[in-house]
Amino acid sequence: MKNSPASRRRFMAHFAGLGLGSTLLPGVLWAQVNQAGQGRVTAEMLKAALALSGLEFDAEARQAMLRGVNQNLERYEKLRDVDIPDDVGPPFHFSALVPGMTVDRTRRPFRPSTVRGLKRPANLEDVAFWPVRHLAELVRTKQVSSVELTQMYLARLHRLNAKLNCVVTFLDALGLQQAAQADREIAAGNYRGPLHGIPWGAKDIIAVKGHPTTWGSAVYRDRVIDVDAAVVELLREAGAVLIAKLTTGEFAHGDRHLLGQTKNPWNPALGSSGSSAGSASATSAGGVAFAIGTETAGSLLSPALVCGVTTLRPTFGRISRHGVMALSWTQDRLGPMCRYAEDCALVMHAVARPDGRDLSVVDIPFNWDARVDVRKLRVGILADGFENATGRTRENADKFLALVRTLGVTPVPVTVPRFSHYTAALGVEKAVFHDRLFRTDRARQISRPDLAAGFRSPRTISAVDYLVSQRVRTMLMMQLAEATAGVDVWLSIGTHSKGGAIAEDETPTQRHSEMANLACYPALAVPNGLNEGGTPTSITVYGRPFADSEVIALGKACQDVLGFHREQPTLQERAG
Repeated sequence: MKNSPASRRRFMAHFAGLGLGSTLLPGVLWAQVNQAGQGRVTAEMLKAALALSGLEFDAEARQAMLRGVNQNLERYEKLRDVDIPDDVGPPFHFSALVPGMTVDRTRRPFRPSTVRGLKRPANLEDVAFWPVRHLAELVRTKQVSSVELTQMYLARLHRLNAKLNCVVTFLDALGLQQAAQADREIAAGNYRGPLHGIPWGAKDIIAVKGHPTTWGSAVYRDRVIDVDAAVVELLREAGAVLIAKLTTGEFAHGDRHLLGQTKNPWNPALGSSGSSAGSASATSAGGVAFAIGTETAGSLLSPALVCGVTTLRPTFGRISRHGVMALSWTQDRLGPMCRYAEDCALVMHAVARPDGRDLSVVDIPFNWDARVDVRKLRVGILADGFENATGRTRENADKFLALVRTLGVTPVPVTVPRFSHYTAALGVEKAVFHDRLFRTDRARQISRPDLAAGFRSPRTISAVDYLVSQRVRTMLMMQLAEATAGVDVWLSIGTHSKGGAIAEDETPTQRHSEMANLACYPALAVPNGLNEGGTPTSITVYGRPFADSEVIALGKACQDVLGFHREQPTLQERAG
C-alpha cells in the first residue's frame, strides 16, 4: 500500500476533475455518485475516494473491493431514510476506567458544611453572590422565601442581560410557580435539602418541556422539545427553581449564538468564551445562584476560567445526558457552574446518579463530607506549567501554591507523558448526531460556514480510522493513569482546551489539559486572582476517575483561605 503526498494530491485533483467535490470520502461516496448521474461506483471513483482518506491500494485490491462497495449502495440509501430520535445513541458506552483502576463504591452519608448565625441583609440583593450553601440556610430558616429569592434573581437577570446577552429564554412564570411550591413545602415541614427553593439556569442545549431549546442556532429558534432533560427532572426533585435558559454557542461551539455574543462580566468588551457561555456569565454576574453547563472539549473549564466561575467538570459517567444535545457520546459531560466549590458538591449530590436512560452513567456513589481532612490527600503538581507562567498569572499561581502548603499539604511533582494524538471521536460523533440536518438545506441558516463545514468534514474519517483512534485513546488513558498513580489530585494552571488535538510543541500544561479531557478525568476550575487585563486567572484541580469529591474538597479548602470567590465583577468595559 503506497501513500505519498504527491500521489494523494494527484488523486485529489483527479477526483475534483470528476466534479464530485474535494470533501468527498468513502462514507458519502454513494450520494455523490447519484449526483453525478452514475448508477454505480467506478474503479476510478473508488481509487480517488481512497486517496482522500490517505490510502492507495493496488488495482487488484481495489477491484476486489469494488463489488462490495456497490452492494452497499442501496443499504446506505435505506439507512439514511431511518428517522432516529435525538435520544438514541450508539449501543456501546465509554468508560473512564482502565485496567488496574479501583474506585470507592461505598455509599456514605451526605455531610455539607455547617452554617450558623446567618442573617438576612436589609437589601436582599446583597445575597446575590452568596454561596448556595448560605442561600440554602436563609431559605431553610425561613428568613427568605423562595419567591423572594427568585424575584430578586429574575430582576437582576433581566437587568444584566441587556449588557451580557446571557439569556435565550426567561422562564419567569415557571420559576415563580416552582418557587411558590417550594415555599408551601418548606412551610409544611417538607424541606428537601440545600437546593430547595434555590434559583438556577440551564444551558440551552438542555431540554425543558414546553419551552424553546434552540441549541444556540437560528435553525431551531422556535423548536420545543417535548421532554425534560434528566438533569432538569433531578433538580426539580431536589426543589431547585429553574428561571432561565442560558445562552450557548451555536451548536455548543464558542460564545456566539443566534442572539449575538455572550459577554464577560469582568469586561463586557470581551466574550465569555464557550460553549457554556451564558451559564458562566450569568453565574459570575450574580444572575443565578448556580447554573448547569456542559463540556465536550473545554466548554465548562474555558468559560469558567475567563469569567471567574468555580466549576466542576465531573468524571465521565456521573450525570445523565438524557434530553441534552450531543456532540460526542464518549466525551460529553454536564457539570455545575457555581461561585464556591462546595456548591458544586451540593448540585452533584442531587444529579449524580443513574437514570436508566443514559447507560453511560455508572452507579458509583458521589460522597460528600465537608469535614474531610485535605492533609490526607496525596496532592501533585504539574510543576512545568507553573514554571512557564508569566506576569500576574505566575504571581497568582505562586500565591496559590503557598496557600496550599499552609493547609499542611506538600505537593509532589507529576510529569505529563509525551503523547501526540488526535482523536476522531468528537468530529465523527457530532457529525453522526447532526447527520440529518447537515444533509438538508436547513443547514444554510447556520451563521458560520466554518461551523457547518466542521460537521460535514468528519465524513472523510472512515469507521476503521475512528475506532483505531479510540484504541489509541485507550493507550493515552493508560499512560496518564500510570503517570498519576501516586496522587489522588493534582494542580495545574488553568488553560484552554483545543478539542482533542495533542501536538508535540504544546506546553506540558496544554498537553495535560487535552489528555485529561480525553481520559474524561474530573477537574475543578478555581479562580485565584486577576491578570493584567482585569479578568480572572485560575488553578485547575484534577483528579483520577470518580475522585470528584476529593477534587472539590481541595478546592474548597483553598477557597476558604484565599477568598477570591467572594470578589464581584464590576461590569465595566476595559480596553484590550
